[in-house]
Formats: sequence, C-alpha cells, structure tokens
Amino acid sequence: VEDTAGVIARLRRRFPNLQAPAADSICYATTNRQDAVKETADGADLFLIVGAPNSSNSVRLVEVALRAGARDARLIASAEAVDWGWFDNVGTLAITAGASAPEDLVQGLIEACAERFDVRVEEVTVTREDVVFKLPRVLADA
Repeated sequence: VEDTAGVIARLRRRFPNLQAPAADSICYATTNRQDAVKETADGADLFLIVGAPNSSNSVRLVEVALRAGARDARLIASAEAVDWGWFDNVGTLAITAGASAPEDLVQGLIEACAERFDVRVEEVTVTREDVVFKLPRVLADA
C-alpha cells in the first residue's frame, strides 16, 4: 500500500491529470494485515508470518515487519517449517498470517510454540473485518 502510494505520488507530480486507482483497489484484507503488522512489529524479536512463498501479500508482510521494527521476520508455511534455532534470544514473538492462510495453521503454530516455551498469547486487534460474502444462489439453494 505504501509503495503504491509513493509511486502514484511521483506519477502525479509528473502527470498532474493522472487518474489514480481507487483507494479500495488493494484487497482490504491485505491492507488490514499490513496495518496490523506495522502496529505490532516494533519490539518483536521474531515475527513469523504464516503463508505461502508464492503469496505476494505474505511475502510483503515479512518486509513490512522488518521495516516496522521487528528484529527478525520469517515466512513459514506451517509449524513444521519452523527452525526452532530462530528462537535463541527471543523474548517477544509476533505471529500473523497472509490473507489466504487458514486459521488452523496459525493455531497449530501457537500450539507448537506452547509445547516448547512458556507462552502467553496476547491478541492485538487493529481493525475489525465485517465483510460478508454471500454464497452464490446455486450453492445457497442446494
């Protein structure tokens, strides 16, 4: 989101009549996750992002976490991908997930951490998502 805004600002200086994309053209879930990472990264010794390496929003969350102050940030597909050596000298761990990562993968990561360390979970809410997607009529009728 920030990168896009910077590019648009530069283009607008060069082309004053430029029609910029609508503010909501970037997925709300991606925007919300980036905002949450910015809000929570400072002070995190390690920030784990659950997501796929081919997910641009998940990859970007790693970059956002590092830029926002996390000492280290890593993208993992699931708890099985964690190198527990990353946790040396980690007092504060932050966890989030890409927009399309299933919640059970996040919970699995928390459980894996709790099996190895003294874990206190603190949920941080930056925004509430209230978008509801209706089932297509064909599925709703079935």
